[in-house]
Amino acid sequence: MNKPSVLFVCIHNAGRSQMAAGWLRHLAGDTVTVLSAGSEPGDQLNPVAVQAMQEVGIDITAAVPQRLSTEAVQSSDVVITMGCGDACPFYPGKRYEDWELPDPAGQPLPAVREIRDEIRTHIESLITTLHSN
Repeated sequence: MNKPSVLFVCIHNAGRSQMAAGWLRHLAGDTVTVLSAGSEPGDQLNPVAVQAMQEVGIDITAAVPQRLSTEAVQSSDVVITMGCGDACPFYPGKRYEDWELPDPAGQPLPAVREIRDEIRTHIESLITTLHSN
């Protein structure tokens, strides 16, 4: 079986998509290829998102915001968008999901914890569907 590839996309690739990528790597291990990108990548990760993930034992400090590329979308089996709207390219034959999640930018830690936990719930459901196909 080929290893499925998942691309997480948000605007700045500094919070939601990085937390989602961290969760998927943590929960699925090397059974899934994980990519993340942003339509307008930021300069650095959201420090509150990093802190929230560290609280659950996941280190995302090595991640760097990446610009969304056509190649990343084409090479992915599943593309998950989080508030990037029309900036995400669409290719027939790809599975797309749009997760309605608040942007953690500028949010206090308790709010970012809620976003982190909501992302985990989405990731757990995603893993189930990836390995059942």
